[in-house]
Amino acid sequence: MLKFDEVYQNLLREIMARGTEEDNRSKREGSERATYKTKALPGVHFSVDLENDGFPILTLRKIPVRGFVAEQAWFIMGSRKPADFLRSYTKIWDIFTNPNDVVTVAYGYRWRKHFGRDQIRLLIELLEKEPGSRHGVVVAWDPAQDGLSLFKKKNVPCPYTFTVNIIGGRLCLHNIVRSNDVTLGLPYDVAGFALLAHILAQKLKVRPGIYSHSISNAHIYDSHYSAAEELLKRKNDHQKITLTLPEKTFEKMEKRDAKAVDEIIENLNKQYQPMEAISGIKIVAY
Repeated sequence: MLKFDEVYQNLLREIMARGTEEDNRSKREGSERATYKTKALPGVHFSVDLENDGFPILTLRKIPVRGFVAEQAWFIMGSRKPADFLRSYTKIWDIFTNPNDVVTVAYGYRWRKHFGRDQIRLLIELLEKEPGSRHGVVVAWDPAQDGLSLFKKKNVPCPYTFTVNIIGGRLCLHNIVRSNDVTLGLPYDVAGFALLAHILAQKLKVRPGIYSHSISNAHIYDSHYSAAEELLKRKNDHQKITLTLPEKTFEKMEKRDAKAVDEIIENLNKQYQPMEAISGIKIVAY
């Protein structure tokens, strides 16, 4: 199996075997269930080598390639309106919009505009001038309005910060996530941020290196237990997936170049041979 498939199965197995099961209360307006259970582990961490292990997209069930590729382009654009490019590829952010069709905590907007500085541009400039810098931190969490309140907001950042280091001529990205739905959300997040690491590596003219993923609360919802058990039974002898990016991908995504996005989708889909989808895996709460 691919390295990421093994890492993912090991995490599922750990949570199902050792996770603490607790009752939770839904924070989502209109949720189908007021309460639900989760099995959770604190302080989970794993890493994959993007260069040697291949692109980390889960093959044990189908992950929508169009969605995470277009999402990263949307993030790089710094947009917070799904109607701006994203919706023609996926509607995944539609449930988080306000009446003005705006996602107020969209990651790309937070990275590039929200704090009065373009963190992504500054990150690139820093590492171009000082590749050994350890100050390459990008933050989506706004302490002025996120968390620390009993008032339940529609959405707050889950991957709330990441750090980029160039070590041994390779770009390493460490993604830190406050809360991760391991069955549904984690594979999508890993693929998306691994793509971002590849894009930044190309922009900085270095090789992709280690992608690391740290989770404060890694959980499986009770309605996903059967899906998790099914995923633990699966084995896919899949070939290593090698991502090839169009030239100047970062610049093209900034300019809303759909052709570049389509090329990445096509490149991955030609290699991606996932096992069949598992029906009924739905978002429970956020």
